[in-house]
Order: sequence, then structure tokens, then C-alpha cells
Amino acid sequence: MVKYGMAIDLKRCIGCHACTIACKAENGIRPGIFWNRVFDEEYGKYPMVRRRFFPRPCMHCDEAPCVAVCPSGASYKRADGIVMVDPGKCLGCGYCVVACPYGARSYNRKDGHYFPHGPTPYEKVSYAKHEVGTVEKCTFCAHKVDKGEEPACVTTCPPRARIFGNLEDPDSEVSRVIRARQGRPLWPEMDTRPCVYYLSL
Repeated sequence: MVKYGMAIDLKRCIGCHACTIACKAENGIRPGIFWNRVFDEEYGKYPMVRRRFFPRPCMHCDEAPCVAVCPSGASYKRADGIVMVDPGKCLGCGYCVVACPYGARSYNRKDGHYFPHGPTPYEKVSYAKHEVGTVEKCTFCAHKVDKGEEPACVTTCPPRARIFGNLEDPDSEVSRVIRARQGRPLWPEMDTRPCVYYLSL
């Protein structure tokens, strides 16, 4: 049995946003849409002020509220735990966007491109995979995982702040580091049972 999940080491994250860019490049995401955000905040008192960073992909919850409210079955959970959206079934109603407590979903409102002269060949090919009027989100790079590879955000992270693997395997690296570092999900009180854990110790 496989259930994919991720551990994010908050002590290692340097706020470089390499994960954000890698995600956009790998998945061909349109301007203004981000599947992988990195939030930051300042803390402390002058002159001892510091910044900390908080990456936030989709949590791929075991009890995913986005799946529960989807009227068309477009949002679904694979047997390996990855929560997906079928754009062919998505009605664009936005129920899942509202239901997600982590703000992990984006509504694909319009066509767009980055350069004033028009879309590049890469954009033409990549953006064709994203239908306007549908909702989209982080997929743990399921197309890579299915080939035995890791998500783009994991392989790109310079300080190796992300660890991906099988949560059901107690000997996997991700399971071991969650145990050793007492990894915790974001907002466990929401009872969504996220598959992304944060390491802060």
C-alpha cells in the first residue's frame, strides 16, 4: 500500500521560491496562478529582527473537504493518496476553492501569457493543458510520481527542505524524518488529515 506525502523542513527553507518557479515551469501554469506558494513573516524586535518562511502546497488531505463538496466528481483522491482535479468534469463552480481551508486551489479565469508580443512556443503547448473556467491545484507532480520520480519542487529545492515519499512505509525517509523531528500537519484541528507535515524542531 502506498500513500504519498511530504515533509517540509522549516529550518532549512531559505525563502528562495525555487519550488514556486519549478512548479510553474514543470506544470506550465498560467500567469497569476501558483500551486506552490512560500509565505514569509518578520518576527522579533529591532535590531534582532528575523524572517521565517512557510511553503504551502496542496495538503493532499485524507479527508479532503474539496473532494467532499465537488458536485461533479471532478475532485477525487487517487488510491495512492494524491488529490487530483479532472478538468473534463470540472464545472468551475468554485465550491472546492471555498471548502479548502489551506487556500491551495486556484480558479483558472482567463488566457494569458508573460510577454507582450504573445505566448512563447512553450506557453502555447503548456497552457493548452489548463482549461479556462476550471479549478486547478498542486498534484505532487503526479505525472512524474507515476514514473518513479519526485515532484519538481522536491528535486529543485537548493537546501533540500522537502522530503517526499511513502507515508505507509515506516522505513521511508519521509516517515523516518517525521518521527524523528515530530512533524506536524498544518491546522490539525481542521480534521482533514493532511499528508504534508512540517518539521520545526
